[in-house]
Amino acid sequence: MSKTLPDESGRRAAGRRLWVALALLMVAVASVAFVIASDAGRSQAIATMRARAADAGTLGLAILRGELEKQRALPVILARDPDVRTALRGGDKHALDLKLEAIARETRAAVIYALGKDGVAIAASNWREPTSFVGNDYAFRDYFSGAVAGGMAEQFALGTVSKRPGLYITSRVDDGREPLGVIVVKVEFDQVEADWRALGGQTYVVDGRGVVLLSTIPDWQFRTQIELAPQVAAEIRQSLQFGAAPLTLLPLRRDGEIVRGAGAAAGRHVSARIPIPTTDWQLEVLMPVDAAIRNDQVRLQTLVALLLMPGAALGALVLWRRQVNLARRSAEAQVKAELERRVAERTVALAGANDRLVEEMAERARAQERLSDAREELAKANRLATLGQVTAGVAHEINQPLAAMRTYAENARAFLGRADAAGADGALAKVVGLTERIGTITDTLRGFARRGSGPHAPVDLGEAIDGALMIIDAALRQAGVAPKLPSLAEPVRVLARPVELEQVLVNLMRNAIEAMAAGRDGRAPRLAIEVAIRAEDVDIAIVDNGPGLDEGALAALFAPFRTTKPRGLGLGLVISHDIVTSFGGTLSATSRPGEGSTFTIRLKRAT
Repeated sequence: MSKTLPDESGRRAAGRRLWVALALLMVAVASVAFVIASDAGRSQAIATMRARAADAGTLGLAILRGELEKQRALPVILARDPDVRTALRGGDKHALDLKLEAIARETRAAVIYALGKDGVAIAASNWREPTSFVGNDYAFRDYFSGAVAGGMAEQFALGTVSKRPGLYITSRVDDGREPLGVIVVKVEFDQVEADWRALGGQTYVVDGRGVVLLSTIPDWQFRTQIELAPQVAAEIRQSLQFGAAPLTLLPLRRDGEIVRGAGAAAGRHVSARIPIPTTDWQLEVLMPVDAAIRNDQVRLQTLVALLLMPGAALGALVLWRRQVNLARRSAEAQVKAELERRVAERTVALAGANDRLVEEMAERARAQERLSDAREELAKANRLATLGQVTAGVAHEINQPLAAMRTYAENARAFLGRADAAGADGALAKVVGLTERIGTITDTLRGFARRGSGPHAPVDLGEAIDGALMIIDAALRQAGVAPKLPSLAEPVRVLARPVELEQVLVNLMRNAIEAMAAGRDGRAPRLAIEVAIRAEDVDIAIVDNGPGLDEGALAALFAPFRTTKPRGLGLGLVISHDIVTSFGGTLSATSRPGEGSTFTIRLKRAT
C-alpha cells in the first residue's frame, strides 16, 4: 500500500509536468508564431502602403503636370498677341488690362501681367484690386531677367504685393530683333493641393535645394528637407524669393524605410518620391502606416491563433482569411480603377488643349498667308497708280521721236524723188534708230507695270537711277527740280531686281517732290541722290529740303494706311519697305522739321 501511493503520486506529477511542458511548448510556439506574424504584418503593411503612396504620387503628378502644361502655353501665346505688343510700344494699356482680366478668369491663372523693358508692370489682370501689380518694378525677379536673356523662364516665389506663393511663368515679347518686354503668368496651386488632400496622406513638392514649395500641410511651405548652408540660405533670403520664411527643417526623421513625423504629420509613414519632368522639383507622398501595421499584425496574429486551434475551426479560419483577402483586393482594385479614371480624364483634357493650340497656330499661318497675298496685290496696285502718274511724261518722251521720224520720213521721200538713194538710206536709218528708242521707252513702262520675280541678281545702280529719272522726268520738270546725281567712277552693282528697285526709287523721289511742293516757303526745291559704297553694302540716300516730319509721323512712317497726304493711301512706303526687305536690305528715314528729310536704302553689294 505504501508503495502504490508513491507510484501514483509520481505518475500524477509526471503528468502534471507533461502538461506543464506541453503548455510551455504551446506558449513558446504561440509566442514565436506571434512574433513572426508581427514582423510579417509590419512588412506587408509597409509594402501595401508604399504601393498606395506610389499610386497617389502618380495621380498627384498627373494633376500637377496638367495644371503646369496648361498654364505654360499661355505666356507663349500672349507674347505673340498684337494687343500686348501694341501696349508695350506705348498703346492703350487699359484695353490690355481688360483683356488680361478676361483671360485670367477663363484659364484660372492667379494673375497675368505685362512688364516693360525696364521691368515695370504696365498692365495686369488684377488692375481693379488693391493689390494691383500695375506700376510695380519686378526687374529684380529672376523670372524677368531669365526671360529677357533666354526668351522664357520659370520661378516659384512669394508675391511681394499679394504675399501669396506661386509659380511665375514668363515669355519675352519681341519686336523683330529688339525685346519689347515680358509677359508673366502667375499660377497658384490651391486647387492642386486640395486635390492632393483627397488622395489621403500628405503630399508636398521640393525644389532642387530641398525647399518645400507646395504642401497639403500649410505650415510646411518654405521649410527644408535638409539643413541649408548659411551662404545658400542668405542668398535665398536676399533674393526675397520666399519672403521672410525662416527656412527651418521639416519635422520629419527618416529611419530606414520609415519616416517619423511630428505635429500635423505625427506618427510613422512610408514615402514615395517622383521627379517632376521639365523641372528640378520632386513630389513626395507620405502615407501613414501605424494603423495599417496594427491592422495587419492583428490580422496575422489572429490567423496564427486560429491555425493553432483544433481542426474544427480550420474551415472558418480559411473562409475568414478568404473574405479578408477578397475585401483587401477589392479595395485595391477600386483605388486602382479610380486612379486610372482620373489619369485618363487628365490625359483627354491635355489632348484637347493641345488640339486647340495646334488649330490656333494653323489659323495664324493661314492669316499670315492671306496678309502676304494682300500685300502683293497692294504692291501691284501701287505700281499701276505710279504708272498712271508717269504716263504723261512717257507720252512726251515718245512724241519727240515721233516728230523726228516724220521729218526724216519726208526727207527720205524727197531724196527718193531726186533719185538720191544714199540720202534716203541715211534718213531711213535714223527712222529705225528712233523706233528703237520708242521701243526702249515702252519696254521700261511695261516692265514697271508688273512685279519682278525670280532670284536677286546684280543690278547696275547707275542704270536703275537713270531708269527711275526717265519715268519721273515729267514730274521733275513740272516742279522745277533739277536733281543732284551721284558721281560714280565705276559701275556699282547691288543685289536686287531692276524693275522693283526702280519702283522704290520712283516712290521715294515722287514723295520728295510732293513734299517740297506742299511745304514751299520761298526756298528753291533741292533733291539729291547720294551713294555711299561700303565693304559689303551700298547706301542710296534720297535727300530733300522739304518741310520734314515730326516725331509722331516719323514713328508711323512704315505703318499701313498712315499718310500725311490729303489723297494718299499710306501704302507707298509700306510697299517700298517690303520690297527692300525682300532684297535682304533695309529702308530707313531721318528728318529735321523745317529742314528736310532723308530716306536711305541699304542693299548688299554684288561682287
